[in-house]
Amino acid sequence: MGTVRSAPEAAALAGRRERPCRILRIAGPLVEMEYADGTAMYDLVSLGDAGLPGEVVAIKGGVVTVQAYEYTGGLAPGHGARPLGRPLSARLGPGLLGGIFDGLLRPLSDSGEWLLPGASTTGDGNRSWQFTPRAAAGERVSEGQVLGEVLGTGPVTVRILAPPGAAGTVERIAPEAEHPENAVLAVVGGTEVRMTGDWPIRRPRPVRERLAAHQPLNTGQRAIDLLFPVARGSTVAVPGGFGTGKTMLLQQIAKWCDADVIVYIGCGERGNEMADVITELAALEDPRTGGRLADRTVTIANTSNMPMMAREASIYTGTTVAEYFRDMGLDVVVIADSTSRWAEALREFASRTGALPAEEGYPAGLASAIAAFYERAGSVTTLGGDQGSVTVIGAVSPPGGDMTEPVTAHTERFVRCLWTLDRDLAYARHYPAVSWAGSFSRDAETLASAHADADDPDWAARRARTAGLLAEADRLADLVDLIGITALPAPERISVLGGRLIREGVLQQSALSAQDAYCGAHKASALVDAVHAVVDRCRELVEAGVPASVIEEVDFGPLLRAREDVGPDDAAGVAARRDAMLAVLAGMREAT
Repeated sequence: MGTVRSAPEAAALAGRRERPCRILRIAGPLVEMEYADGTAMYDLVSLGDAGLPGEVVAIKGGVVTVQAYEYTGGLAPGHGARPLGRPLSARLGPGLLGGIFDGLLRPLSDSGEWLLPGASTTGDGNRSWQFTPRAAAGERVSEGQVLGEVLGTGPVTVRILAPPGAAGTVERIAPEAEHPENAVLAVVGGTEVRMTGDWPIRRPRPVRERLAAHQPLNTGQRAIDLLFPVARGSTVAVPGGFGTGKTMLLQQIAKWCDADVIVYIGCGERGNEMADVITELAALEDPRTGGRLADRTVTIANTSNMPMMAREASIYTGTTVAEYFRDMGLDVVVIADSTSRWAEALREFASRTGALPAEEGYPAGLASAIAAFYERAGSVTTLGGDQGSVTVIGAVSPPGGDMTEPVTAHTERFVRCLWTLDRDLAYARHYPAVSWAGSFSRDAETLASAHADADDPDWAARRARTAGLLAEADRLADLVDLIGITALPAPERISVLGGRLIREGVLQQSALSAQDAYCGAHKASALVDAVHAVVDRCRELVEAGVPASVIEEVDFGPLLRAREDVGPDDAAGVAARRDAMLAVLAGMREAT
């Protein structure tokens, strides 16, 4: 999984480790040290006696600039520093699922209250896992081909693959048994394949081919799946000011979306929010397997009280973990909450280096960094010939809710979907507060054909009609504020009514309701069709001479409560509520 070095290279590297360099200057997370022969960009560096981890980010003359990933208090000029000759890497293996890690993928579950300075990312190597071989000695394999499987603690079977660049004859393969996590399980073409291995976090894992994203990722949230759907392997930004429900929405997606693996990155968010995420994932039953949802989730917790520059690494660490599972032919969702805190880390470090600031103090390379992060999403054909995907959903926290600030503005340029959270909707207790006027989905047209192939040919027309009704209701809302509802013509009053029914009966969704926290595709379609059928009947009544005021006084509560009164997949229950409401309206026409 990592770089294979020759014996002379390894000897030279060991020699460099024994010759510590001298630290010249320290400014928060920025450390400058003397140059050592062979030091390269993005090499890992051990700082001080405690071995604090850092990464080389600039080399100029005889001075190396290092980005420190731990608190540098107590570190002083003159202390030693050792370049380790390898890039910052993630330790990938069967122990990831169900685990909680920091931004450098160091386990937090058994580390006590705090990680010790300089804690290793390699683990203790004492855990063992059951290995089942899927290839035989003497068999020829290509890179990415399955050599065996490891059954971990959860429902996902971890595949041991021939690493990139390794192909040829299987010279040796381990028998079916429990093996330590650092054991060599196979030798392919002279390359040892271990159960766990390292991969540089800033280097995307190779694939055979990138594919067009064309299959929907169902989130179970009606406002998203109906109006602003996302494809597997696509990218999403979720901008919203404080209190608009970003974290709640992302938690719901982590719980209910139909991905095989979830990588949840808490990047600079408050510790109590991260604790809530971990507690809920551990307690929630996985609807797909019946086990714990946490058993197919990797949680990276880099909260606001942790070292700032570890936030910068956590984004790439989480994406590398996602690519590891993608290469097994799985669909993975990366949830980053939030990329604004990551950008703030970039800004702080850039200011320490004296780089010329761009807009609002952010570095000039902010747009390129955001683009490179989202570029690692995608639907692919893996080296082994399977299909897998990484979908990236990133929250954006604009200060003061300013959607024109640089992080939000640049992110909108590079994502396929935008789920803007509206402050007014949030304060009106409308959850999820996804703005239908300020959001978009560039995947919608592609996904229309996927829904048609899945026996729902009316999906595109249903979505277009719903969006049109909401836009018309919003336009009329300004007039209602000026002149009152009674001054509008009857057909337009029905449009205002229809917008309310869509908002309250379809788009609004309770995250605390067992019946409504998740909504299946059939129930969502039934709810939308029911509202449209009722609106159509109301228009017919108006055309037949029934006063709009009489229709507005009808109790639509049974229809609006259908989303919480029937089960997550009970389309028949919704249809029954629709028929009952249509019968009430039909009786009104007969009475008139």
